[in-house]
Amino acid sequence: MRAGVRWHLLLPILMLGASAFGQDADDSKPAISNLMNAKHPRVYPDGRVAFRLVATNAAKVQLAGAITDKPVDMTKGEGGAWTVTIPAPPAGFHYYWFTVDGLQVNDPGSDTYFGYGRPTSGIDLPKQGEDFYFPKDVPHGQVRMQWYFSRTTSAWRRAMVYTPPGYDENSEARYPVLYLQHGAGEDETGWTRQGHANFIMDNLLARKEAKPMIVVMDKGYAYQAGTNTAPTNRPSGGMNSSVLSPSTFESVVIDDLIPMIDRTFRTLPDRKHRAMAGLSMGSRQAMQIALRNLDKFSWIGLFSGATVNGDLDTGYNGVFKNAKEFNERVHLLYVGVGAAEPRLMDALKSSDDLLTKRGINHVTFTSEGTAHEWHSWRRHLHDFAPRVFQ
Repeated sequence: MRAGVRWHLLLPILMLGASAFGQDADDSKPAISNLMNAKHPRVYPDGRVAFRLVATNAAKVQLAGAITDKPVDMTKGEGGAWTVTIPAPPAGFHYYWFTVDGLQVNDPGSDTYFGYGRPTSGIDLPKQGEDFYFPKDVPHGQVRMQWYFSRTTSAWRRAMVYTPPGYDENSEARYPVLYLQHGAGEDETGWTRQGHANFIMDNLLARKEAKPMIVVMDKGYAYQAGTNTAPTNRPSGGMNSSVLSPSTFESVVIDDLIPMIDRTFRTLPDRKHRAMAGLSMGSRQAMQIALRNLDKFSWIGLFSGATVNGDLDTGYNGVFKNAKEFNERVHLLYVGVGAAEPRLMDALKSSDDLLTKRGINHVTFTSEGTAHEWHSWRRHLHDFAPRVFQ
């Protein structure tokens, strides 16, 4: 037999086309958040996303969640497979689920993330040209699961703790600490799983754009010992309250969490080396806790939630009344929102005007083209982290 390529063996493979190698002929690809070997959801080059669920006996299936403005009907096809393709959503991370005859179910093809108060399907749609939150070939820190007993709640709690690259090798080094809070319906895993905070920090540190720091992420819900409700987890009066009231979670942070972190890790245990920031609900918690405890914190980050309004002489426990004193005590007051959050954009402008007139040093940041979702908050952390502890 003449040596060379056996075309009669290759022909069936060539006829299969790109789909034989994990890519359909229509150039769509599995989303990066899919579980191993799952072909759906699929993302098209133009940003459209195709979803598929096999529910043979279902009468009605819809796609729902933050990925769509309202539930979208899916179409039943061969083998009981329900499908729908939606126009390109904004880049970033989006929660979603299927509603099957009125029952909410997760997508077996996607990973789940804690959101909406439960494990929920999510899809990550990277924005072209932005890779600051991706893992790269740089030194990596560790994310540790730290359990501790809270005397405030008489219960065990879990914090996720990021330690920077080299933490274990250099046993003499001590580090500042950023306490970083999630939003409502999420938990202490959000900043690393949805937000990729550890990769953001790794990449910033590799470029020497931020100070090495420990990042502590705790669950933002707390219950007083002997109760099963937590009515004071948020500041009374709503998002932009001029009154900062104590909360159960504040007691956890001040009395339980900070002492445990300072005992367990090599921290610089003073206010000059301690920051607190958060997103949405977590931003309100950061404002409440930090402003009430300026003996503990001197760096504050508010992402898509808390802003400053009202009477600065009487509100916020009077911390803004004396601008000179505030500026000496607080090294950074940072307020950021997504440009596609119109209500918060208005609040940001009002807050900026109010603080400027009072002479309060502050920084504002707008994430262009993003709304109340994780890509905004990834950008906020990426911008905020290089500013703290400088």
